[in-house]
Amino acid sequence: MFVDVFFNYPLIFDTQYMEQKIDLEGHRARLRGRFQKSGFEGFHEYEIVELLLTLCIPRRDVKNLAKRLFNHFGSIRGLLDASEQELRQVEGIGEVTPVALRIIRETANLYLRQTAEEKIVLNNSTDLEAFWRARLSPLTNEVFEVAYLDHRFQLQKNGVERLSEGTVNRTVIYPRQVMESALRRSASGLVLAHNHPTGYPEPSAQDKNLTDALIAAGRSLNIQIIDHIIVAANKVFSFRREGLISSVA
Repeated sequence: MFVDVFFNYPLIFDTQYMEQKIDLEGHRARLRGRFQKSGFEGFHEYEIVELLLTLCIPRRDVKNLAKRLFNHFGSIRGLLDASEQELRQVEGIGEVTPVALRIIRETANLYLRQTAEEKIVLNNSTDLEAFWRARLSPLTNEVFEVAYLDHRFQLQKNGVERLSEGTVNRTVIYPRQVMESALRRSASGLVLAHNHPTGYPEPSAQDKNLTDALIAAGRSLNIQIIDHIIVAANKVFSFRREGLISSVA
């Protein structure tokens, strides 16, 4: 009897383990199948988080962790914008997942940048604003960037440059600095962009004065200012869309 129990007990344990493993694999397969069939249509946002976590945590049920992350950060955007330190505060996330989520976010940013480089920028202002929002909205300090366009008004390769980085509510930029960079690159057009980490995208008087000065400087050098975009959280202000910069000739 003792021998019989001793040898059968591990078999019972293994059976339970295999059932759990099969159920977990089946659940993940169903998630992947839904995504392959129709993308994220019909997904709850926490299920999208769960699908992301299956790429980071291969052999664990991550449904409850996905719900905790979603409830903590409030949205997919909030999750991907979170710092590694903020992510590690969530119980059960481990050390690898924060790095993996950052890789996912940076890959998405790189995709948007390369997509913009392959497009005529002026054809779709929505894409242009989404591109800058992805680049600038997660930042906690104010920065000023310039996109350099060729004679077809297409973004040059590696054509985005950060010219200044400041504090949470201030950065310093000089028109001469912008124009010198544009001349070095033989740019025909520029898109200006900066962020307002405080949360309000409306331009300040200084923002308007700088834009006017750059338009005037560019006119003398035959360099056109296409737009000036201000990013704040989920909002974007476009000088061109609001009629503060003339349409491109």
